[in-house]
Formats: sequence, structure tokens, C-alpha cells
Amino acid sequence: MSRTTGKTGPIRALGAMSGTSLDGVDAAVVETDGQRLFGFGESAYRAYSEDERAVLRAALGQWHGPEVEAAGILTTRAHAEALAEFEDVDLIGFHGQTLAHDPRGHGTLQVGDGLGLSQALGLPVVWDFRSDDVALGGEGAPLAPFFHFACAKWIGATQPLCFLNLGGVGNLTYVDPSFDGPEVPGALLAFDTGPANAPVDDIMQARLGLPMDRDGALAREGTVEMGALELFLAEPFFNRMPPKSLDRNDFAEMIRLVQELGDADAVATLTGMCAAGVVQGIEHCPKPPARLLVTGGGRRNPVLMEMLRAALDCPVEPVEAVGLDGDMLEAQAFAYLAVRVARGMPTSCPGTTGVSALVGGGIVSRVSEARVG
Repeated sequence: MSRTTGKTGPIRALGAMSGTSLDGVDAAVVETDGQRLFGFGESAYRAYSEDERAVLRAALGQWHGPEVEAAGILTTRAHAEALAEFEDVDLIGFHGQTLAHDPRGHGTLQVGDGLGLSQALGLPVVWDFRSDDVALGGEGAPLAPFFHFACAKWIGATQPLCFLNLGGVGNLTYVDPSFDGPEVPGALLAFDTGPANAPVDDIMQARLGLPMDRDGALAREGTVEMGALELFLAEPFFNRMPPKSLDRNDFAEMIRLVQELGDADAVATLTGMCAAGVVQGIEHCPKPPARLLVTGGGRRNPVLMEMLRAALDCPVEPVEAVGLDGDMLEAQAFAYLAVRVARGMPTSCPGTTGVSALVGGGIVSRVSEARVG
């Protein structure tokens, strides 16, 4: 039974995600009991304006101060606007906006007021998903793997496969659907592969005043600078065994490696770095995956997808190939995880974040109180 709704069986949970690409708020409904998926409901997207994106950018990498406070207020307001239109929802999963991530140092920081959001919407809100995992020695990321396991079961997968999310940072989930549950040792392995869209977006904004390399158009005009690519792959991160995670700005020096290149070559090289990180990551999988299903904005970049297909021995497909929504998969994941938190189920394990034991992180806020349980 849910500690927040009093219901048993499947409920309608609404998840929201604002990723490190800083494009906007994704919101989506999932019908689940916290284990199985029973269906996917409506979804919506609330874009950030240029001014709002500037507020969030100003706070990236910071842990406190007026910029962080402003980003938190903006995040809460934008989510309240995005979620207010949904009806017949039992529970909300609110990830918030990641500003900084340093699990072996300061910790992890996602801004946004879950209690305030609960008061604004009149619904229970699960939030602060990552802190408990970090406190128990985990990386705090990625958190979508338990949902990916449920998705693999939902699509009827029988062979090991990988989900690759290409947002600001790339992260990979290896799923063996022959296991009964995501917490069983061997069922999951997950980790960040390296930077994904963030460096490309940053250089496009800095040089051309554009938010992204739409459809990989500029990358297609350029050539990958192999010397820069080799220096990138020499970073110690790639020699670390998973689980492992990154902050959005951990590879800020990538921009330095391409600063002498022209626009097209710089973007092509940064795109190649993203693909190379994924290829390195696939080598950590216990078995070769039968397929690679790609979610996040990177799947819309045909140049990046072509690079992955050329380098890997398995089919590389957008998640739409199996009936999933690559724009909403992370929002759906936090809807699913919210139900697990509310029902006392784990949301991460040693194979996904390196946490020392199974943990179900998250604060559950209702209109009348700041914490439940």
C-alpha cells in the first residue's frame, strides 16, 4: 500500500524531469504498482525561455548563494506550471534541477522545493531522490536503471540489452531481463559514459548563439580531430570501473581541446567524443547487448547515431523502435521511482550506483507536512 495515497495496486504517478541540457521540463504519467508497468499516460513539455535558461546556467556548478536560490525558485515555479494541467493523478515524482554533482566530495545538489510544489498542486510529492544514495556511499546516479528494467520487461525483451540516455551527460544501463527483479545481483549495471550533448550545446551557444547543433547539421560539415579525441579518451574517468557518474561540467576541458578548431570541426570532434565514451562504456557490459536503445535528445542527432552504429556490433535504435517515448523516458522514470519510494521499495543498488546496500531514497512531502516516514 502507498504511504501517501492509501491505495494498493497500480496508481497514476506523474513524473517530472529537468535535465542538464537546460531545455525545459518534461512531465509524463505512468500507471504502475512500483514493480510492473501497466501503461503510459499523457505527457507535456514546458520549455525554458532564454532568460530562464540564463538563470539556471548562472547557478551551474555552485552549491549555495543567490544564484542557487534563484534557480531553485525558478525550478519550482516552472514545474508547478508544467504539472498543473494534469488530472486524476495520485502522486508526483519531482527530480528538481541538478546544479552540482560531486558524490565523493560535497555530495549532490538538485534544487526545487518539493513541499512547496505539493502545496501548490495539492498532491503528495516525492523528491530529493539522490541524497540518501550518496550518503550510503553511492554515486547518486544514474537513477533510471530500475525503470529501464521495468521497460525491458514491458517490451518483452529476453536477451540482455542496453538503454543509452544521451542528455547533457551520457549514461548507460545494461539490463538482463532473465532476472526476476532489478535489485537481484546481475540484473543491472549502470554508469555514466561521459559528456553527451552538454559540450556541443555550450560551444554552439558560445560561438554561434544557438542552443544546439540541430540534426547534427554542423557536425556533418566537420571532421573529427583525432589528436583531441585521443587526449579525451586518456582521461582517468574512462579507466575507472563502473558504477561511476559525472557532473555536467566535469569535462569542461573538452572545449579547450577544440578551441583552435573551426566551428564545424569543433562540433564534429565533440560529437565524436560523446560516441567514443559510449563505445568505451559498452566494453564494461557483462555480455554483449543484443541491441542498444537510445533515449534523450542525442537520438535526434543523425551524425551521433551514425557514429555509434559504425563503432558497435549491435543494432542502435531510438527507443521509439520498441514503442517507448524517448523524450519522456526520464520523466516517466521518476514517476515510477516515486511509487517505489512511497511503497518502501529500493530505487538503487550496488550495480547501478555503487551504493553499499539497497536504498530507496527520497523525501515524501504532502500538503500538511514536510516529510513522511
